[in-house]
Amino acid sequence: MTTMPFPARDYLPVLRELTGGFAEVLRTADPAAAVPDCGGWTLRDLGTHLGNVHRWATSVVISGESQRQSFDDGPGADLASWYADSAKQLLEALEAATPEDRCWHFAGTGKVKAFWFRRQVHETAVHLTDAHAAAGTAVTLDPAVAADGVDEVLTAWLPRVSRWHAPPPLAAPLALRTTDTGDAWTLHPGEPPALGPATEPAATAEATAQDLLLHLWKRTAPAPRLTGDTGTAEQFLQAPFTA
Repeated sequence: MTTMPFPARDYLPVLRELTGGFAEVLRTADPAAAVPDCGGWTLRDLGTHLGNVHRWATSVVISGESQRQSFDDGPGADLASWYADSAKQLLEALEAATPEDRCWHFAGTGKVKAFWFRRQVHETAVHLTDAHAAAGTAVTLDPAVAADGVDEVLTAWLPRVSRWHAPPPLAAPLALRTTDTGDAWTLHPGEPPALGPATEPAATAEATAQDLLLHLWKRTAPAPRLTGDTGTAEQFLQAPFTA
């Protein structure tokens, strides 16, 4: 089973690998290619978005304060190099940061800089799968990283879901399980539903960590295997959780 979250600095080599992979797709794929699960975006749009997210997160980590999001900054002609520089700035800021220092963020966990080490890994991981989908290729995420991404959705995004969406319906306890890492989470009814004791669930949803992560982020992936009260599971899993 995966210990989640990882120590903050353990995310840095993962982030370096993921951002490098993303830059490589930008270098080799058609920037006009459509990104299937991103509402009309092209690969160029996706690269511009992720690069600007990295630059915004860098400013938050350095200042410790909320910063205005400015996604109007264009990358110019060389998208891959501009993105790689965005990732370099982020990695340098995180390397210099003290994870335990106070820092603004938008989610439902402790307000410290450690949040951004984890958040930028999973922002990049999901968008790396988007980039490969646009390029007509595929990527396999480290199962432990993907399982940690599932945990991030449930511990950081779900508690604050009402900032973006109506709380997802859950009529009875639901267990989510990863078939490759052996991790499990039990969600209990509430406004919004919340993680709780591993009691006997009314329904269970099982998938690999990567497929479960992508399903929670509303990406195309094999659907989880549902047992028990499948209606309860389907209602919850169909709801949006993230911004």
